Amino acid sequence: MTTPSAAPPSQTNGSAPTPQSAIEAVLVPSVSMPVDAPHVRGYDFNNGIDYKALMQSYIRTGYQATNVGEAIEEINRMIRWRLSDEPIAEGEQEQFCDPAVRAQTKCQIFLGYTSNLVSSGLRETIRYLVQHRMVDCIVSSAGGIEEDIIKCLGPTYVGSFSLPGADLRRKGLNRIGNLLVPNDNYCKFEDWVMPVLDQMLKEQKEDGVVWTPSKIIRRLGETINDPDSIYYWAYKNDIPVYCPALTDGSLGDMIYFHSYKNPGLIIDIASDIRSINNTAVFAKKTGMIILGGGIIKHHICNANLMRNGADYAVYVNTGQEFDGSDAGARPDEAVSWGKIRGDAKPVKVYADATVVFPLIVAETFARVREEQ
Repeated sequence: MTTPSAAPPSQTNGSAPTPQSAIEAVLVPSVSMPVDAPHVRGYDFNNGIDYKALMQSYIRTGYQATNVGEAIEEINRMIRWRLSDEPIAEGEQEQFCDPAVRAQTKCQIFLGYTSNLVSSGLRETIRYLVQHRMVDCIVSSAGGIEEDIIKCLGPTYVGSFSLPGADLRRKGLNRIGNLLVPNDNYCKFEDWVMPVLDQMLKEQKEDGVVWTPSKIIRRLGETINDPDSIYYWAYKNDIPVYCPALTDGSLGDMIYFHSYKNPGLIIDIASDIRSINNTAVFAKKTGMIILGGGIIKHHICNANLMRNGADYAVYVNTGQEFDGSDAGARPDEAVSWGKIRGDAKPVKVYADATVVFPLIVAETFARVREEQ
């Protein structure tokens, strides 16, 4: 025999006391918030269209707008840091005791991005950073190298995500998301790059030149000689560009074809790993700006492991961590590996980099340059 539950108060028109259990469940008292806790408040367009004020409001807007605002603050910390901000460490090298040297010693900024971003209009934002020496070290995938060169030879077009792949294949059009690249562009790239590879092989045989991926990219930038190119400016400004998977793309296809037409070219990857790791090891401070995931993200993070972690870090990608992927890993996972320092304030923005990175650059690198 079941025991009947307590009967509710009779349903009458008369008043009855509110159940205390309901009051306690709903009206839980709050702790006092800190006096300096930021209030949520977005931009008020009654104040007119003020893009600087709009961007400054992001950090108080919430969700990914707040993450964008925090990314802006983190990158500005990278840009503004000088060794003179720190006390002279015990046992410091003599050259770094000079106040003038300390005032000129900056954070070494690593920039990484995936190939699709160079295919997009974000290429011009990246080129701006390289043109004005705003970053110190670059890592990209093979597509991020070749797409920049190919754009100097022929345009990429805006298309649609929904264009049927079979139709495009018959027309010789390659789709990258909602972008279209005529296959003729890759034919132009083959015609352009084969003589470059021939010359490299000649220098290898006659002069003993050891070609690394970074040296190859430097030669491509020098040869293309086009101010629209990221790698032209990397060559001009002596900014190293690393590509640990240089053969994973059209450039790899060309190296494959070249190995039959004029065999013998050797590419040394060991020298580049020493070079990028030393960039991190001997830096006084490092910052990482990584757009996308995969090999470019890990390559930069792993170089910074060699110095027990980067001091500053901003990730921009749409990856999620539930599958254990490196692309989706939050910065705190990198802290566990020693790739970001434990006292750092890293930021991950969950967003399409083509949407948010130009805004971030506007409020960091471009703003600082304008103020100077």
